[in-house]
Amino acid sequence: MVRVITYGTFDLFHEGHYRLLQRAKALGDYLIVGVTTENYDKARGKLGVVDSVITRIENVKKTGFADEVIIEESAGQKFNDIKKYRIDIFTVGSDWTGYFDYLKDCCKVVYLERTRNISSTMLREQRQHIMRIGIIGNGRIANRFVPEARLVSGITVQGVYNPHPHSAKRFAEKWEIDGYEDVELFYDAVDAVYIASPHKTHYEYINGALEHGKHVLCEKPMVLQRRQAKEVFALAKKRELVLFEGIKTAYCPGFQKLLGIAYSGVIGSIRNVEACFTKLEQENSRELTDPVYGGSFIELGSYVMLPILKLMGADYEKVSFDTINGEKGVDLFTRVTLKYRNGLATATCGLGVKSEGRLLIAGTKGYILAEAPWWKTSYFEVHYEDTSRVDKFSEVFLGEGLRYEISDFLTRLNHGEKDDFKLTRGETVALAGIMEEFMKASRE
Repeated sequence: MVRVITYGTFDLFHEGHYRLLQRAKALGDYLIVGVTTENYDKARGKLGVVDSVITRIENVKKTGFADEVIIEESAGQKFNDIKKYRIDIFTVGSDWTGYFDYLKDCCKVVYLERTRNISSTMLREQRQHIMRIGIIGNGRIANRFVPEARLVSGITVQGVYNPHPHSAKRFAEKWEIDGYEDVELFYDAVDAVYIASPHKTHYEYINGALEHGKHVLCEKPMVLQRRQAKEVFALAKKRELVLFEGIKTAYCPGFQKLLGIAYSGVIGSIRNVEACFTKLEQENSRELTDPVYGGSFIELGSYVMLPILKLMGADYEKVSFDTINGEKGVDLFTRVTLKYRNGLATATCGLGVKSEGRLLIAGTKGYILAEAPWWKTSYFEVHYEDTSRVDKFSEVFLGEGLRYEISDFLTRLNHGEKDDFKLTRGETVALAGIMEEFMKASRE
């Protein structure tokens, strides 16, 4: 008897789950299925699981493929289960190709090709539709998006569109999704769109997606003019669609905890915010060769402006920009200074100059300090006049962090506009306005 084992969350049970179990069963004579608990899912970074473990077990049993169902509760359990149940074949979906090769010393490891075009449930009427999302553009951030999206329950990456078909084809083959060179066919296949194209194309693609009735998650900066931001939000409201700017820091748990501490009053009234983010790019990169839409501030300004807008607001009295430009006219280093009625703020970013990246929030009773990479907030400290007193806070930051914005985007789709406090429309409009002022100043 050939004994096979597989594992999964099996949330919102759909056709892909059914086919995976069907093929797993076909590999041998006896199939054991491990269903993960809620706590283990959370620990390994799976967000937004809807169904209880009991419901998920029942759905697996209803397929008739599982000869035995067990519970997976912790990391390392797979190895022990293989020994305990005398397993001959371990199998999972091709999303995990290579990840479980270490088990080859114990048994045969088989990666099953994933099912494309997930759109329906096989066993029951779902309470929550599985959102099919399509990607426009396939650069670096899109390559980070796909594996992060696969860790959010209730959403599936359906395909990718790029006006350069060869580029879309390569990306689609890599991630086992559909590639489109016809944008109309692309829109027909998806419920929502993730825009990861160059900054200058965001406004056009947002309008196109909304006009086709698709929800939009757009990478930062969403648009580069205040007027454009207001227009696309008005169109989204008219069409009753969700438009969402993807600044991942805004949605990560650590940053939300930091804001909560800052708002709580423990450091008194906030009078100064200083945020710095620098990274060194290759000289031939798009960011350092595009004289109009490249440069440090357009690329990184959304991050450093985020805590300022969240804590100091958008009603600044004056904004000024100081830059160090490279030979191609692109800003290698930029400092933005904002004057408020009762405070000051400084945002610093660089792609060609390296500096200490930190976030400092100064108040009348103390200050909050988060060292780099504070934009992946996992640790920060609260300091007071009494130097012996330091409060320390930590929070898990999983993977690339994109799963947090994807999860919040999905929450907005399923539960409406009430969950927009992490990044409000007003803050996105203000950020677009500051980008516009920077571009105007850089041309003078």
